[in-house]
Amino acid sequence: MKNRNVLILGGSSDIGIEVVKNFLELKWNVHAHYLKNKKNLVFIKKKHKSLKITKFDFGSYKNLKIERNLKVKFNKSYDTVINLIGYTDNVSFEKTNLKKLIKSLATNALIPILLQKIIVKKMLSKKWGRILNCSSIGVKYGGGNNSFNYSFSKHCLEFIPRSHKQWAKNNVLINNLRIGVTNTKIHKRMKTKFKIKDRIKLIPINRMAEPKEIANYIMSLTTEKNSYITGQTLAVSGGE
Repeated sequence: MKNRNVLILGGSSDIGIEVVKNFLELKWNVHAHYLKNKKNLVFIKKKHKSLKITKFDFGSYKNLKIERNLKVKFNKSYDTVINLIGYTDNVSFEKTNLKKLIKSLATNALIPILLQKIIVKKMLSKKWGRILNCSSIGVKYGGGNNSFNYSFSKHCLEFIPRSHKQWAKNNVLINNLRIGVTNTKIHKRMKTKFKIKDRIKLIPINRMAEPKEIANYIMSLTTEKNSYITGQTLAVSGGE
């Protein structure tokens, strides 16, 4: 499938970088979003002219012109959209407040959903599209003590209305992927009572996933390989 366009939100993350590489290998035109860390994306761009990178703050929910800004920043016709954004603030339920809660919701769910609303119109007219929202296996268990806002926002992201499932008539498929414990930098940023070796003991397969593994599963749901799965929340979590 050449001359296809993919938008990867959170493209500078460890998993995001692997997804970027995979799509470039397929000769897709890749548009990768980032907020802070663009070093790896810039390095890849030197070898691949088809890679476009864009900085955008999905936590800027106070901006009343947010939808207009989305249309300006992400104005292509995309065949696939992958949301890998995972903003964490290490806040417990007892210590959260409205401002912190709304920022997590806006960043991880609300603004990406508004962007998908804009993009899906062209997908439906072309009668082809794949949308994947990446969640967390923590949602299944209610999250951790210091990840209330993160887990709550990911729980909201997983909501797939009945109307979205009807997009399948136009070959536009939307799914969620609950990602399990993966060997990424996020574990160094998140506060938890568990040491990572103790956390791994809870995983039946008895190890963390690697970013490349998760990227491969993402590819299977967001390219022509997926022709019949839609409206589902799937887990890649080593058996949890």
